[in-house]
Amino acid sequence: MTDNKIATVELGRGGPRIGVQGLGCMGMSEFYGDTDQASARETLETALAAGVTLFDTADIYGSGANETFIAPFVGAHRDEITLATKFAIERRDDDPHYRGIRNDPAYIRQAVENSLRRLDTDVIDLYYMHRRDPAVPLAESVGAMAELVRQGKVKQLGLSEVTGAELREAHAVHPIAALQSEWSLFSRDVELSAAPAAAELGVTLVPYSPLGRGFLTGAFADAGKDLTKNDFRQFQPRFTGDNAKTNAALLEPVRKIAAAHGATAAQVALAWVHQRAQVYGLTVVPIPGTRRSSRLLENLGATRITLTPEDLALLEPIAGQVAGDRYPDMSSTSTARE
Repeated sequence: MTDNKIATVELGRGGPRIGVQGLGCMGMSEFYGDTDQASARETLETALAAGVTLFDTADIYGSGANETFIAPFVGAHRDEITLATKFAIERRDDDPHYRGIRNDPAYIRQAVENSLRRLDTDVIDLYYMHRRDPAVPLAESVGAMAELVRQGKVKQLGLSEVTGAELREAHAVHPIAALQSEWSLFSRDVELSAAPAAAELGVTLVPYSPLGRGFLTGAFADAGKDLTKNDFRQFQPRFTGDNAKTNAALLEPVRKIAAAHGATAAQVALAWVHQRAQVYGLTVVPIPGTRRSSRLLENLGATRITLTPEDLALLEPIAGQVAGDRYPDMSSTSTARE
Protein backbone atom coordinates (compact mmCIF):
# COMPACT_ATOMS: atom_id res chain seq x y z
CA MET A 1 0.00 0.00 0.00
CA THR A 2 1.13 3.54 -0.73
CA ASP A 3 -0.15 6.91 0.46
CA ASN A 4 -2.41 5.12 2.96
CA LYS A 5 -4.44 3.65 0.13
CA ILE A 6 -5.47 0.02 0.01
CA ALA A 7 -3.53 -2.45 -2.10
CA THR A 8 -4.53 -3.21 -5.68
CA VAL A 9 -5.12 -6.43 -7.61
CA GLU A 10 -5.88 -7.34 -11.21
CA LEU A 11 -9.54 -7.77 -12.22
CA GLY A 12 -9.73 -11.07 -14.07
CA ARG A 13 -6.90 -11.89 -16.46
CA GLY A 14 -5.51 -8.83 -18.17
CA GLY A 15 -8.02 -6.46 -16.62
CA PRO A 16 -7.43 -3.16 -14.81
CA ARG A 17 -5.83 -2.85 -11.40
CA ILE A 18 -8.50 -2.21 -8.78
CA GLY A 19 -8.52 -1.69 -5.03
CA VAL A 20 -8.59 -4.98 -3.13
CA GLN A 21 -11.89 -3.93 -1.59
CA GLY A 22 -14.77 -2.37 -3.50
CA LEU A 23 -17.98 -0.60 -2.53
CA GLY A 24 -21.48 -1.95 -2.95
CA CYS A 25 -23.83 0.95 -3.66
CA MET A 26 -27.20 -0.84 -3.38
CA GLY A 27 -28.14 0.49 0.05
CA MET A 28 -27.67 4.08 -1.07
CA SER A 29 -31.01 3.85 -2.88
CA GLU A 30 -33.11 1.02 -1.44
CA PHE A 31 -33.51 -2.08 0.72
CA TYR A 32 -31.85 -0.95 3.98
CA GLY A 33 -34.23 1.75 5.15
CA ASP A 34 -34.06 5.49 4.59
CA THR A 35 -30.96 7.02 3.01
CA ASP A 36 -29.21 10.35 3.52
CA GLN A 37 -28.08 11.05 -0.03
CA ALA A 38 -25.61 13.76 0.98
CA SER A 39 -23.88 11.30 3.30
CA ALA A 40 -23.91 8.66 0.59
CA ARG A 41 -22.27 11.05 -1.90
CA GLU A 42 -19.59 11.86 0.67
CA THR A 43 -19.00 8.13 1.14
CA LEU A 44 -18.38 7.66 -2.58
CA GLU A 45 -15.71 10.37 -2.53
CA THR A 46 -14.14 9.04 0.68
CA ALA A 47 -13.94 5.59 -0.85
CA LEU A 48 -12.11 6.78 -3.94
CA ALA A 49 -9.66 8.84 -1.89
CA ALA A 50 -8.85 5.71 0.14
CA GLY A 51 -8.09 3.62 -2.94
CA VAL A 52 -11.46 1.99 -3.56
CA THR A 53 -11.94 1.92 -7.32
CA LEU A 54 -14.56 -0.81 -7.93
CA PHE A 55 -18.04 0.65 -7.51
CA ASP A 56 -20.94 -1.80 -7.82
CA THR A 57 -24.55 -1.09 -8.74
CA ALA A 58 -27.37 -2.80 -10.69
CA ASP A 59 -30.41 -1.84 -12.69
CA ILE A 60 -32.72 -3.40 -10.07
CA TYR A 61 -31.50 -1.17 -7.22
CA GLY A 62 -34.25 1.36 -6.82
CA SER A 63 -35.55 0.32 -10.25
CA GLY A 64 -32.67 2.20 -11.85
CA ALA A 65 -32.47 4.95 -9.23
CA ASN A 66 -29.10 3.77 -7.91
CA GLU A 67 -27.49 3.99 -11.34
CA THR A 68 -28.90 7.50 -11.73
CA PHE A 69 -27.72 8.45 -8.24
CA ILE A 70 -24.08 7.49 -8.81
CA ALA A 71 -23.94 8.90 -12.35
CA PRO A 72 -22.56 12.33 -11.33
CA PHE A 73 -19.82 10.63 -9.30
CA VAL A 74 -19.04 8.36 -12.23
CA GLY A 75 -18.83 11.32 -14.59
CA ALA A 76 -16.54 13.27 -12.29
CA HIS A 77 -14.10 10.37 -11.88
CA ARG A 78 -14.65 8.25 -14.97
CA ASP A 79 -10.97 7.48 -15.63
CA GLU A 80 -10.25 6.66 -11.98
CA ILE A 81 -12.90 4.06 -11.28
CA THR A 82 -14.05 0.64 -12.46
CA LEU A 83 -17.81 0.78 -12.88
CA ALA A 84 -19.81 -2.43 -12.44
CA THR A 85 -23.52 -2.87 -13.01
CA LYS A 86 -25.88 -5.78 -13.62
CA PHE A 87 -28.93 -6.94 -15.55
CA ALA A 88 -31.34 -9.89 -15.32
CA ILE A 89 -33.76 -9.15 -12.46
CA GLU A 90 -36.91 -7.59 -13.84
CA ARG A 91 -39.31 -5.48 -11.80
CA ARG A 92 -42.78 -4.12 -12.53
CA ASP A 93 -44.20 -0.72 -11.61
CA ASP A 94 -47.64 -2.23 -10.93
CA ASP A 95 -46.33 -4.92 -8.57
CA PRO A 96 -43.57 -3.86 -6.13
CA HIS A 97 -43.01 -7.46 -5.04
CA TYR A 98 -42.52 -8.92 -8.52
CA ARG A 99 -39.08 -10.25 -9.40
CA GLY A 100 -38.60 -11.97 -12.76
CA ILE A 101 -35.41 -13.31 -14.29
CA ARG A 102 -34.59 -12.37 -17.90
CA ASN A 103 -31.50 -13.69 -19.70
CA ASP A 104 -32.71 -13.56 -23.31
CA PRO A 105 -30.53 -11.62 -25.80
CA ALA A 106 -33.23 -9.06 -26.66
CA TYR A 107 -33.61 -8.18 -22.98
CA ILE A 108 -29.84 -7.95 -22.51
CA ARG A 109 -29.49 -5.54 -25.43
CA GLN A 110 -32.24 -3.31 -24.04
CA ALA A 111 -30.95 -3.51 -20.47
CA VAL A 112 -27.46 -2.32 -21.35
CA GLU A 113 -28.83 0.68 -23.24
CA ASN A 114 -30.97 1.64 -20.25
CA SER A 115 -28.02 1.32 -17.87
CA LEU A 116 -25.72 3.35 -20.11
CA ARG A 117 -28.33 6.10 -20.25
CA ARG A 118 -28.92 6.19 -16.49
CA LEU A 119 -25.20 6.07 -15.71
CA ASP A 120 -24.57 8.78 -18.32
CA THR A 121 -21.57 6.94 -19.73
CA ASP A 122 -20.70 5.32 -23.04
CA VAL A 123 -19.12 2.18 -21.62
CA ILE A 124 -19.59 -0.12 -18.62
CA ASP A 125 -16.34 -1.54 -17.27
CA LEU A 126 -17.82 -4.74 -15.81
CA TYR A 127 -21.26 -6.00 -16.82
CA TYR A 128 -22.79 -8.83 -14.79
CA MET A 129 -25.61 -11.25 -15.38
CA HIS A 130 -27.26 -10.76 -11.99
CA ARG A 131 -29.12 -14.08 -11.88
CA ARG A 132 -29.27 -17.14 -14.12
CA ASP A 133 -32.43 -18.33 -15.86
CA PRO A 134 -31.87 -22.04 -16.56
CA ALA A 135 -34.56 -21.91 -19.26
CA VAL A 136 -32.28 -19.79 -21.46
CA PRO A 137 -29.12 -21.50 -22.78
CA LEU A 138 -26.14 -19.98 -21.03
CA ALA A 139 -24.17 -19.81 -24.29
CA GLU A 140 -26.96 -17.72 -25.79
CA SER A 141 -26.90 -15.20 -22.94
CA VAL A 142 -23.13 -14.95 -22.72
CA GLY A 143 -22.95 -14.71 -26.50
CA ALA A 144 -25.20 -11.64 -26.36
CA MET A 145 -23.02 -10.17 -23.62
CA ALA A 146 -19.91 -10.85 -25.69
CA GLU A 147 -21.45 -8.89 -28.55
CA LEU A 148 -21.67 -5.88 -26.22
CA VAL A 149 -17.92 -6.15 -25.69
CA ARG A 150 -17.32 -6.23 -29.44
CA GLN A 151 -19.54 -3.15 -29.81
CA GLY A 152 -17.51 -1.27 -27.21
CA LYS A 153 -20.42 -0.86 -24.80
CA VAL A 154 -18.91 -3.16 -22.19
CA LYS A 155 -15.27 -3.90 -21.34
CA GLN A 156 -15.45 -7.07 -19.20
CA LEU A 157 -18.10 -9.63 -18.34
CA GLY A 158 -19.22 -10.99 -15.01
CA LEU A 159 -21.71 -13.50 -13.61
CA SER A 160 -23.47 -13.68 -10.27
CA GLU A 161 -24.74 -16.70 -8.32
CA VAL A 162 -23.59 -19.38 -10.76
CA THR A 163 -22.13 -22.81 -10.09
CA GLY A 164 -18.62 -23.87 -11.01
CA ALA A 165 -19.93 -25.82 -14.00
CA GLU A 166 -21.88 -22.80 -15.23
CA LEU A 167 -18.85 -20.57 -14.82
CA ARG A 168 -16.75 -22.95 -16.94
CA GLU A 169 -19.45 -23.14 -19.58
CA ALA A 170 -19.74 -19.37 -19.81
CA HIS A 171 -15.98 -18.86 -19.82
CA ALA A 172 -15.72 -21.12 -22.86
CA VAL A 173 -17.95 -18.71 -24.78
CA HIS A 174 -16.20 -15.51 -23.65
CA PRO A 175 -13.70 -14.81 -20.85
CA ILE A 176 -15.44 -14.04 -17.57
CA ALA A 177 -13.57 -11.49 -15.46
CA ALA A 178 -15.53 -11.71 -12.21
CA LEU A 179 -17.96 -13.86 -10.29
CA GLN A 180 -20.10 -12.04 -7.74
CA SER A 181 -21.68 -14.29 -5.13
CA GLU A 182 -22.50 -14.14 -1.45
CA TRP A 183 -19.51 -15.16 0.68
CA SER A 184 -19.12 -14.58 4.38
CA LEU A 185 -18.63 -16.32 7.70
CA PHE A 186 -22.34 -17.17 7.49
CA SER A 187 -22.55 -18.05 3.78
CA ARG A 188 -20.05 -20.40 2.19
CA ASP A 189 -22.12 -21.95 -0.62
CA VAL A 190 -19.69 -20.49 -3.14
CA GLU A 191 -17.02 -22.90 -1.90
CA LEU A 192 -18.96 -25.92 -3.18
CA SER A 193 -17.79 -25.50 -6.78
CA ALA A 194 -17.61 -21.84 -7.82
CA ALA A 195 -14.49 -20.79 -5.91
CA PRO A 196 -12.37 -23.69 -7.21
CA ALA A 197 -13.57 -23.03 -10.77
CA ALA A 198 -12.80 -19.32 -10.45
CA ALA A 199 -9.28 -20.13 -9.28
CA GLU A 200 -8.78 -22.50 -12.21
CA LEU A 201 -9.99 -19.94 -14.77
CA GLY A 202 -8.37 -16.80 -13.34
CA VAL A 203 -11.76 -15.26 -12.47
CA THR A 204 -11.84 -12.68 -9.68
CA LEU A 205 -14.32 -13.53 -6.94
CA VAL A 206 -16.34 -10.53 -5.74
CA PRO A 207 -18.14 -11.45 -2.49
CA TYR A 208 -21.35 -9.54 -1.86
CA SER A 209 -22.82 -9.27 1.65
CA PRO A 210 -19.46 -10.18 3.22
CA LEU A 211 -20.78 -8.74 6.49
CA GLY A 212 -23.94 -10.84 6.46
CA ARG A 213 -25.99 -7.75 5.60
CA GLY A 214 -24.77 -6.15 8.83
CA PHE A 215 -25.68 -9.05 11.13
CA LEU A 216 -22.04 -10.09 11.54
CA THR A 217 -21.15 -6.62 12.79
CA GLY A 218 -23.72 -6.69 15.57
CA ALA A 219 -25.59 -3.79 13.97
CA PHE A 220 -28.86 -5.60 14.74
CA ALA A 221 -29.86 -8.78 16.54
CA ASP A 222 -33.37 -9.35 15.18
CA ALA A 223 -34.46 -7.66 11.96
CA GLY A 224 -38.13 -7.88 12.91
CA LYS A 225 -37.55 -5.91 16.10
CA ASP A 226 -34.54 -3.71 15.39
CA LEU A 227 -35.02 -2.47 11.81
CA THR A 228 -37.48 -0.19 10.06
CA LYS A 229 -40.47 -1.50 8.13
CA ASN A 230 -38.88 -0.62 4.77
CA ASP A 231 -35.82 -2.78 5.44
CA PHE A 232 -35.88 -6.01 3.41
CA ARG A 233 -33.77 -7.91 5.95
CA GLN A 234 -37.01 -8.50 7.86
CA PHE A 235 -37.89 -11.02 5.17
CA GLN A 236 -34.63 -12.98 5.23
CA PRO A 237 -35.06 -16.16 7.27
CA ARG A 238 -31.80 -16.08 9.20
CA PHE A 239 -32.32 -12.60 10.64
CA THR A 240 -35.59 -12.94 12.54
CA GLY A 241 -37.16 -14.95 15.36
CA ASP A 242 -35.54 -18.12 16.63
CA ASN A 243 -33.10 -18.17 13.71
CA ALA A 244 -31.78 -14.73 14.64
CA LYS A 245 -31.39 -15.78 18.28
CA THR A 246 -29.45 -18.89 17.26
CA ASN A 247 -27.25 -16.98 14.84
CA ALA A 248 -26.49 -14.12 17.21
CA ALA A 249 -24.94 -16.66 19.60
CA LEU A 250 -22.54 -17.72 16.84
CA LEU A 251 -20.86 -14.30 16.87
CA GLU A 252 -19.01 -14.76 20.16
CA PRO A 253 -15.77 -16.00 18.50
CA VAL A 254 -15.89 -13.01 16.15
CA ARG A 255 -16.08 -10.61 19.10
CA LYS A 256 -13.32 -12.47 20.94
CA ILE A 257 -10.96 -12.30 17.95
CA ALA A 258 -11.82 -8.65 17.36
CA ALA A 259 -10.87 -7.78 20.94
CA ALA A 260 -7.55 -9.62 20.59
CA HIS A 261 -6.68 -7.65 17.44
CA GLY A 262 -7.96 -4.31 18.69
CA ALA A 263 -10.40 -4.46 15.79
CA THR A 264 -14.15 -4.48 15.21
CA ALA A 265 -16.35 -7.45 14.42
CA ALA A 266 -16.82 -6.05 10.90
CA GLN A 267 -13.07 -5.95 10.34
CA VAL A 268 -12.64 -9.54 11.49
CA ALA A 269 -15.47 -10.75 9.23
CA LEU A 270 -13.98 -8.94 6.24
CA ALA A 271 -10.43 -10.06 7.02
CA TRP A 272 -11.70 -13.66 6.95
CA VAL A 273 -13.17 -13.13 3.48
CA HIS A 274 -9.93 -11.55 2.24
CA GLN A 275 -7.91 -14.51 3.50
CA ARG A 276 -10.02 -16.96 1.50
CA ALA A 277 -7.91 -15.73 -1.41
CA GLN A 278 -4.97 -17.66 0.01
CA VAL A 279 -7.04 -20.77 0.67
CA TYR A 280 -8.26 -21.01 -2.92
CA GLY A 281 -5.42 -19.34 -4.77
CA LEU A 282 -7.58 -16.68 -6.38
CA THR A 283 -8.20 -12.95 -6.29
CA VAL A 284 -10.92 -11.89 -3.87
CA VAL A 285 -12.39 -8.36 -3.85
CA PRO A 286 -15.31 -8.06 -1.39
CA ILE A 287 -17.80 -5.22 -1.86
CA PRO A 288 -19.29 -4.38 1.55
CA GLY A 289 -21.94 -1.72 1.23
CA THR A 290 -22.29 1.32 3.44
CA ARG A 291 -23.75 4.80 3.27
CA ARG A 292 -21.41 6.36 5.84
CA SER A 293 -17.78 7.39 5.46
CA SER A 294 -16.93 6.29 8.99
CA ARG A 295 -18.12 2.76 8.29
CA LEU A 296 -16.33 2.71 4.96
CA LEU A 297 -13.00 3.57 6.60
CA GLU A 298 -13.65 1.02 9.33
CA ASN A 299 -14.28 -1.66 6.71
CA LEU A 300 -11.09 -0.78 4.84
CA GLY A 301 -9.17 -1.39 8.06
CA ALA A 302 -9.81 -5.09 7.45
CA THR A 303 -7.29 -5.07 4.61
CA ARG A 304 -4.56 -4.47 7.22
CA ILE A 305 -5.51 -7.36 9.51
CA THR A 306 -4.08 -10.88 9.27
CA LEU A 307 -5.97 -13.52 11.19
CA THR A 308 -3.88 -16.22 12.83
CA PRO A 309 -4.36 -19.96 12.27
CA GLU A 310 -5.91 -20.08 15.73
CA ASP A 311 -8.36 -17.32 14.78
CA LEU A 312 -9.31 -19.12 11.59
CA ALA A 313 -9.89 -22.36 13.50
CA LEU A 314 -12.34 -20.59 15.81
CA LEU A 315 -14.24 -19.13 12.87
CA GLU A 316 -14.30 -22.29 10.75
CA PRO A 317 -17.39 -23.98 12.27
CA ILE A 318 -19.68 -20.94 12.18
CA ALA A 319 -21.24 -21.33 8.71
CA GLY A 320 -22.22 -24.93 9.37
CA GLN A 321 -24.26 -23.88 12.41
CA VAL A 322 -26.22 -21.00 10.85
CA ALA A 323 -30.00 -21.33 11.08
CA GLY A 324 -32.12 -20.29 8.10
CA ASP A 325 -31.53 -19.80 4.38
CA ARG A 326 -29.96 -16.76 2.73
CA TYR A 327 -33.25 -15.87 1.02
CA PRO A 328 -36.89 -16.85 1.59
CA ASP A 329 -36.81 -18.26 -1.95
CA MET A 330 -33.50 -19.89 -2.85
CA SER A 331 -34.55 -20.97 -6.36
CA SER A 332 -32.52 -18.26 -8.12
CA THR A 333 -29.30 -18.95 -6.26
CA SER A 334 -26.40 -21.12 -7.34
CA THR A 335 -27.10 -23.39 -4.37
CA ALA A 336 -30.38 -24.50 -5.95
CA ARG A 337 -28.48 -25.76 -9.02
CA GLU A 338 -25.53 -27.45 -7.34
